Amino acid sequence: MTTITKSAMSQSRQFGNTPFGNSSRLPFNFTTSSAGVAANTDLATAVQVADVVILGTLPAGFNLQDAQIIISDAFTAATTASIGFVYADGVDSTVVPQDATFFASALATSSTGVSRKTSVAAPVTLPKDANLILTIGGAAHASVGVMDIIVEGINVGG
Repeated sequence: MTTITKSAMSQSRQFGNTPFGNSSRLPFNFTTSSAGVAANTDLATAVQVADVVILGTLPAGFNLQDAQIIISDAFTAATTASIGFVYADGVDSTVVPQDATFFASALATSSTGVSRKTSVAAPVTLPKDANLILTIGGAAHASVGVMDIIVEGINVGG
């Protein structure tokens, strides 16, 4: 039997410039009013199918590992959401292509529950700042709903 040791040079960076580790959890929220209007946004009308909601920024150098999606107040019947990222500067990357379904694709949002990342995508390190996006599917929003998304990753620096 052969013992195989991976060289130190081939291992990914395990710690960045943070003395106590670099694992991070970034919280984001998506909430709609009783009329289906997204809270704290620049849109005054109800969220419709195919609308894309920018939830916040994922920093350059963040290695995306997982996400926890908590729906604590169900959205309108038949609604779904895809969750992923696009680059903040609007220019895709050939190294790490933007992915609108990196965390979830057509996730049912019409009932309460907790879900982990549902897509089978290997961890990636963002080469530049990206926006966490939620794409509406299934049906237009017309009621109160609350979703919290906690993105987990390793901050390896940009």
